[in-house]
This record gives sequence, structure tokens and C-alpha cells, in this order.
Amino acid sequence: MNLPNKLTLARVIAVPFYVVFMLAGGIPLNYLWALAIFILASLTDMIDGKLARKMGLVTDLGKFLDPLADKILVSSALICMADLHWCYSFMVIIIICREFIVSGLRLVAAGAEEHVVIAAGIWGKLKTAATMGSIGIITAGYIFTENFSVLPAEFPLRLISDILMAVCTVLTVISGGIYLKNYWHLLTRTK
Repeated sequence: MNLPNKLTLARVIAVPFYVVFMLAGGIPLNYLWALAIFILASLTDMIDGKLARKMGLVTDLGKFLDPLADKILVSSALICMADLHWCYSFMVIIIICREFIVSGLRLVAAGAEEHVVIAAGIWGKLKTAATMGSIGIITAGYIFTENFSVLPAEFPLRLISDILMAVCTVLTVISGGIYLKNYWHLLTRTK
């Protein structure tokens, strides 16, 4: 297994540790540890693809694992946040459903006669950046509120969380709609 694929796999392996720190309240500075894991895992997402292209190590395994690792990491983080009541569950459901829909669409496209590869578009990249950024910002807010008590009690952290997650949800719906519009013909044609 090459280095980029190892980095991608490390992102998947990091997820259970992230979840434990997010949901185990008895661990000192648990949110801080969870955020550190999330940031490191997110950085591997930026590094593995660049390394694979630069070193000529792009593999089918990497093409399969990379988006899967992203979805596992982000979905796990969003589910933890919903469990902690940091965001609304319906927003998390919309975001995760979009991931299933686009993944399914990619499978259909790859299996089509012309073997269409659906690359991430600008809206998908914006959605991913906004979601990962929002997870980091919201978690940091709770670190400063609950672990360090830096923010005052009246700080509108939940309002900020709701706004950030609303932006992520809107970007999710837009990007998912664009994917469906652009590739709907693959789903409706007959053989």
C-alpha cells in the first residue's frame, strides 16, 4: 500500500478515536482532543490526493477510499454533534442523505457503458470545505465554552452553530441538485 493510501486509511482509523473523545464526557479536554484528531484527519484529506498525483501513485484503491474516508469522517462528526445537541438532526440527515445519493450516482456513472467519472464540482468542494470548517468552528466554540470557560454564558454559540449548519445544508442541497441535474440522464435511460 502506497503512502497516499496509508494516509487515507489513517483518516478512517482516526474516526473511532474522534467519536470516543467527542462523546466521552469524563475525559479531560475531550473536545480539544476530538478537534485535534478531526483537524489532523482533515489535513490528510488535502495531503493524500496531492501526494498521489505528484508521485504518480493514483490507484483505484485510492479513488475508492478517499471519498469514503471523507464521508465516514464528516458523517461521524455530524452525528456526534447532533447527539450532543450542537446542531439539528434534520440538517445532519439532509447532509448524509446527499452523500448517499451522490455516491450512488457515482456508482451508476462508473458502471455506465461510457464509464463516466463524476469529479467533484465547485459546489461540492464548497460544501465539503464549509462542512469541515463548520465542524471545526463549532467544536472550537464548545471547547472555549465548556473546557476553558473563555466565552461568556450569554455567547450565542448555538445561534452561530445553527447559522453555520444552515449554510452547510443549503450548499449540500445545491450541490446535490447540480449533480442530479447534470447526471440524471444516466439514471433514466433504458438499456
